[in-house]
Order: sequence, then C-alpha cells, then structure tokens
Amino acid sequence: MSTEILRRNESKGIIQTHQSSFSTLYRLFDLVTVTILYFSVLLGQNLPISATTIVALFVSIISFMLIAEAMELYRSWRTTPSITMIKYVLVAWCLTALVTMTFAYIFPVLIPYGNQVTVTWLLASGPVLVGWRIVFREILHRHRKSGHNTRSAIILGATSSGYSLANQIMQNEHLGIRFKGFYDDRSCDRLPHEFHNQIFGDIENAIALAKSNKVDYIYIAMPMSAEKRIMEILNLCSDTTATVYIIPNFFMYNLVNARWQNVGSIQTLSVFDTPFQGASDVLKRAEDIVVSSLILLLISVPMLAIAIAVKLTSPGPVIFKQTRYGLDGKKILIYKFRSMTAQDNGSMVKQATKNDQRITRLGAFLRKTSLDELPQFINVLQGRMSIVGPRPHAVAHNEEYRKLIEGYMLRHKVRPGITGWAQINGLRGETETINKMVKRVEFDLDYIHRWSVWLDVKIIFTTIFKGFVDKNAY
Repeated sequence: MSTEILRRNESKGIIQTHQSSFSTLYRLFDLVTVTILYFSVLLGQNLPISATTIVALFVSIISFMLIAEAMELYRSWRTTPSITMIKYVLVAWCLTALVTMTFAYIFPVLIPYGNQVTVTWLLASGPVLVGWRIVFREILHRHRKSGHNTRSAIILGATSSGYSLANQIMQNEHLGIRFKGFYDDRSCDRLPHEFHNQIFGDIENAIALAKSNKVDYIYIAMPMSAEKRIMEILNLCSDTTATVYIIPNFFMYNLVNARWQNVGSIQTLSVFDTPFQGASDVLKRAEDIVVSSLILLLISVPMLAIAIAVKLTSPGPVIFKQTRYGLDGKKILIYKFRSMTAQDNGSMVKQATKNDQRITRLGAFLRKTSLDELPQFINVLQGRMSIVGPRPHAVAHNEEYRKLIEGYMLRHKVRPGITGWAQINGLRGETETINKMVKRVEFDLDYIHRWSVWLDVKIIFTTIFKGFVDKNAY
C-alpha cells in the first residue's frame, strides 16, 4: 500500500504537512488579486486599457508564479508561524517588483503610461496579497479549533520521535488532529519512563480500532531496525481505511535536501542533494545576475581606484587568480585583488595568519575590509560563484579538510559564495584549529538545508551592515 512520509523541517519540528488542498485556490486568489488591483489603478488614473497596457501585468504574473513556485509559496502553512508566511509573500512580491521595474526600464516603450502607475500598483499589491492570506488563515484556524474538519490519530511505537510528534499535535490545535494515544507491544517495564501509563494498548488493539473506523491517521514511530515488524503492521493496516504515515527516525536529521524521487516505478530517496533544481535554480541564478550587475555598476569606480593602488604600491599583477572547487567539486578560477607578495596556488597553500609577512600594507587593509574580494562579483556573472553560498577554499585546503571532516565536500552541492551563513556568524578568516573549520562546515550545510530567497536576502543585508570588517580577517 502507498504511504506518505513525514520529513523533518527545522521550522516545524517533526511535522511537515503535504501540499495543501487549497494550493490551487491560493494561486487563483493571487492572480485575481493582482489583476483586479492593476486594472483598478489604470481606471483610477483614467487610462485606456489596451494590449500594450497589460504587458507589465503579464510580466509580473509570470515572474510571480515562477518565484512563488521556487519559494514553495503554495505549500501548506498550517504548522508555520504567520510571520514566516508573511516574509515569504513579501519577498516573492519584492522580487517580482524588481523584475517588473527592470523590464519597464529596459523596454519603456511597452509601458506607455510611465512608471508612476506601475509603482503604485506594485506597492498596493504586496499588502493585499498578505492581507487576504491572514484573513483566510484565521478563518481556517477558528474552524479547526471549534472541532470542525478534525481527524483522529494514534501513534504506534512509544519512541522519542513519536513523543515529539504527539506534543506537536496537541500544541497545534489548528491542525485539526485529535491525538488518541500511543500503542506499543512492549511491556510497561521495557518502555521509557515518560511513556509509563500512557499506552492505550498493543498493536493488535490499534488495528482493531482502525478496522472499526474510529481512527483516521496512524503514525508509525518505530526505529528502522524494526523493518520486519513495520512491514507486518503495514500489511495489517491495508485492511483498514486509515491513512498511514511513517515517521523516519533513522538518519534523516543529517541529510542534505533529502527528497523522494521515482526511477521508473521504483521510489528512491536522494540522501545528499542540492536545493537548486528546476525553478529554484533559475531563481537563484536570476538573483545572482541582477544583484551582481547592480553591485558592479556601483563599485566600478572604487574597483578601478583599488586596482591602481595595488599596482602602484607593490610589484606583481593587480588580480590574483586562484583555483578552487566550485559546484559539484569542479575546479574553477576565482579573482581577487592581490594582497600578498606571494601567490600560492599549488598543492601547498599556507593560510594567512596574524602579522603575516607576505601581506602588503595595502593588502592588509583590503583583506580586513573584504575589498580584495570585489572582483568575485565578476565570477558571479560568469556563473562560477553565487552572491550567497559557502566560501570557496583553496584546493589544497579542500583536500586536507575532506579527510578530516565528515561531510566536508557536501558544501559543494551549491555554488560557492562571496558571503555566506558562516561568515555573518563570525566564522571568517584563519581557521587555525580543526574545530573552527568544523563549525564553518556545519553552518555551510545548515545553509544548504535551509536555503530560501529570504535567507539569502537576510545574509546579504547582514553582510552589508556588519559582515565586511572582522577581527579574524587578516
């Protein structure tokens, strides 16, 4: 029989609900909302409606749909705080507005009424998109709390994962799930202390309850080592009408973007995967192109000044080119302003240390302020790097640390970045101890696991305000 898998998510605990049955309705509401507001602004300005005037509307709708899908905006938000949902909606619409205004700037002839109308419409649409969701969400919550549209659930297996699931079910009444107890075959003296007097019967009792149509959901919370017993229970459940879920409590917490995939008729679990697939990959690349292009326009003059200063203050090339590992562990060439007299790029690369004699006087300032890394925005345009991602290390360091740190090479499931989750959390500069590098890798893998456009925006803004200068960078 088919089973649904509950996968772990950091913002939701052990419950991650499946695609909401309201997702189609949400999409329709968004399209209607955006369209009505657009025509309302046009009519309010006494502007005629023609084929030309709706070009911006089509550009925005298509952009928003692609961005929304990439951000999984139409997934179920039942176990997620409202503020998180609001952030996602606003980020998706802000990115849509950026695309729309860029289009209007490049093709002004297709926006005959000017940018004022477009800006008014874009500013009005964001709050409305958030507003109707909040109202609809509140209606659903009250409906479920009042006891309507509820489902009864039991948990087979008195385990820690089952205990966590039970707590979340009871703490989130708006889920509309009513917990009816644990069922386990073990005797009371073999159960963990917290489950004493909480067992309502054995597995046979649970199946009998389901056969009498008194249970809607059955959650199996047994360890994967009990595979044979789980299969027996699944066979018994096939004689009921209950929906069966398996809570994976094996090594799911340590997987990187695990997802189920079909190979023909066989279902497989991708254990180590990248979050950038399909629309997400397109969105991430679009983010990099737009942001890096804007930044390069702003820093072109400072970069020219730094290049002249590097050339005048010490002998050697202006740009230091070094081979590093990029996406999927393939070697890439990255650019930096030269800050040292030496240019290590071989099998032995010594990290910069405090009072390092190889660093020039200008180079010390450039490294302290991260200005030496400005040429890497060119690498981003080339597609070798990303604005946000794990920082790339020298090839020699990669080969050293991959032997010492478990999961080290998983950092390369995404493009390396100019700034990253580890960097804004203080993990910059020299890693003189293995523990520091372990901590950096943990943050890198956490970023890959949690990636979202909102997280990228947060990292970029944090870098702007506090991430350029660091006492550990030298």
